[in-house]
Amino acid sequence: MTRLYLVRHGQAAAGYDRDLDPGLDEMGRAQAEAMADALEERGPLPMIVSPLRRTRETAAVLERRWGVTARVDPIVGEIPSQEQLEQRGEWLRRVLQGTWAETVPPLRRWRDDLVGALAGLGEGEDVVVVTHYVAINAAVGAATGDDRLVCFRPGNCSITVLESSGDRLRVVELGAQAVTVVQ
Repeated sequence: MTRLYLVRHGQAAAGYDRDLDPGLDEMGRAQAEAMADALEERGPLPMIVSPLRRTRETAAVLERRWGVTARVDPIVGEIPSQEQLEQRGEWLRRVLQGTWAETVPPLRRWRDDLVGALAGLGEGEDVVVVTHYVAINAAVGAATGDDRLVCFRPGNCSITVLESSGDRLRVVELGAQAVTVVQ
C-alpha cells in the first residue's frame, strides 16, 4: 500500500474567474508553511504537483525543506473548463452542484484519468500530491463510491490521506474542511 498525501494548494491571490493562473497570496504562503510543518517529519517524499502556480508555490516550501524537486504533472491539474475567464466562476458553481454521471464526457474522462493515475501510484513509496479542490473530491468520491462532484470541502493546504493498492483508493483521513467560495 502506498500512502498518498493529497494537499490542496494554499489560498490563491485571485479567484477562478479573475486569473487563469494566480500564485498564492500572503495567507496562502502562511498556509503552505503550516502544511510543510505538518508533513516535514514524514519526508523527504517524492512529490507530484499540478502545473499551476498556486500548487507549485505551495509545494515549493516542502521542496526547500526536503531538498527535492516535485514532478509537474498535468494529470493532477485543475478541472478543465472551456469557458471564457469571466464565465468560469458561474460554470464551476453550476457543475459543482451535480454528479459525475450528469457531467459531459470530457469531465468524466478527466476524473477517470486522475483517479487511475492516483490509484496507479500503489506498490511504491508514499507520495505528496499538491493539487486542487475538485481533484481531491474526485479521488475521495472514487474511494468512497460517492458520485457527487463535491463530497467534502477540503480547506486550503489541508492534507487528505488516501491509500492506493495499485488499482483502487481508500480514504485513511479526510483533510480539514472549510467553506470555499467560487469567485
